Amino acid sequence: MIMLLAVASVASLALGYFLRYIITVGKKGSVELEIKQMILGAKEEARKIVEGAEKKADHTTEELKKEEKEKEQEFKRTGDRLIKKEDLLDKRQSDIDNEVESIKKKIEDIKAIREKIEQKHGEVEKELERVAELNIEQAKEELFNFIQKDHEEDLLVRMNKLEQEGAKRLELKARDILAMSIQRMSNSSASEFMTTSVAIPSDDIKGKIIGKEGRNIRAFERSAGVELIVDDTPGMVIISSFDSVRRQVARVALENLILDGRIQPVKIEDMVEKARVDINKIIKEKGEKAAYECGVYNLDPRIISILGRLYFRTSYGQNVLQHSIEMSHISGIIAEEIGADVAIAKTAALLHDIGKAVDHEIQGTHVEIGKRILQKFGADEKVIQAMQSHHEEYPFETIESRIVQTADAISGGRPGARRDSVENYIKRLEDLEAIANSFEGVNKSFALQAGREIRIFVQPEKISDLTAKQMSREIALQIEKELKYPGEIKVNVIRESRSIEYAR
Repeated sequence: MIMLLAVASVASLALGYFLRYIITVGKKGSVELEIKQMILGAKEEARKIVEGAEKKADHTTEELKKEEKEKEQEFKRTGDRLIKKEDLLDKRQSDIDNEVESIKKKIEDIKAIREKIEQKHGEVEKELERVAELNIEQAKEELFNFIQKDHEEDLLVRMNKLEQEGAKRLELKARDILAMSIQRMSNSSASEFMTTSVAIPSDDIKGKIIGKEGRNIRAFERSAGVELIVDDTPGMVIISSFDSVRRQVARVALENLILDGRIQPVKIEDMVEKARVDINKIIKEKGEKAAYECGVYNLDPRIISILGRLYFRTSYGQNVLQHSIEMSHISGIIAEEIGADVAIAKTAALLHDIGKAVDHEIQGTHVEIGKRILQKFGADEKVIQAMQSHHEEYPFETIESRIVQTADAISGGRPGARRDSVENYIKRLEDLEAIANSFEGVNKSFALQAGREIRIFVQPEKISDLTAKQMSREIALQIEKELKYPGEIKVNVIRESRSIEYAR
């Protein structure tokens, strides 16, 4: 049994191996058949691609030949046109050469005729001199003497008439130039106000602005030098001051305080100082913008900074910086019309009132102050000569100085440009502060309530309470002596002591 089982197992293995061999040979034949079919398919597809490419190449070749033939025909037509144009140009050149030769011949004939005329003219002159026994110069003198003697009165009348007509023409021309300058620069002139409004998000902010027992509003007015009007007007707070720079500083500081929400004396002082820095940046930007608008370049940056301060200064209700820009344009127009130096005229006109930016800090007229500023910062001497005469304090040394003076009269003399009452009012307030600042120990002073009150802050280490009382009386007496004003002025001397330490 064991042997039978062994024989059966060997037979089974042989039969399995034989069957596997047969199956493998069958699969191999099938794969080879598939490969042959794929090769035949690829060859057929390649043949089709080649046939398509050949057809496409034949078509492209035909199109290229056709296009080449069209190009050849076009070149031939172009060549024919060029040949015709060349023939035409040759013909025209031949005609021009013939005309040139004809003109040369005519010129020679004219020269010959002129020589004959000059020769005849000389013979006639010699004959006349022989007959009259006078040469040409003597004959001219005799003729002029005769005409002058017999028509002297007519000549004088004619000369006077010519002079008058010439003067009228010059006057009309000058009027035309001035009228054109005024017309081209007739900008609207808006007067400056004494108050600035600041919008607030709600009326609850007014209580924060006033503070406990009014300490916040007092701190703000003391730091900014303005008067805050917190009344029943809904949605706004009014800042009052004759000094536009102070108003702008106060406006910026108050807007920042409202946005911050923390309104207290220490924060108020910080915001006012920050606002002063911001306003100084605005001043510089305004100076640079004015110089660029007028086309005045290469100015010292310090001059531009001082010029920008005029943006916050008015003269008879007219903004001084806008007045200077307007004058610069007018001066440029006039200088161009009469042939003067346009650059010098425009620069001098722009800087003519630069002294007004600091005239409340430096002694002297604004002309003298402006002259010293320009000399200190290296301005052109011609510019200084042109600007110093606009109020006729100096003689007119150049034509540009007269142009600047004329432009000043045009800009300031236009209807509505200036308001004397506003300027006089501001001048009175400036004088009021000047009197207070002249006393020793005064730190700063502010004219408030349209000049009805002046608040004077003194240095506590120099001024005692008794001295402050005496100072208020002396200032009041000096105001009564030097100023003219309606009603009465309240003199308020404030002495405040502070003790500051730092915990580290």
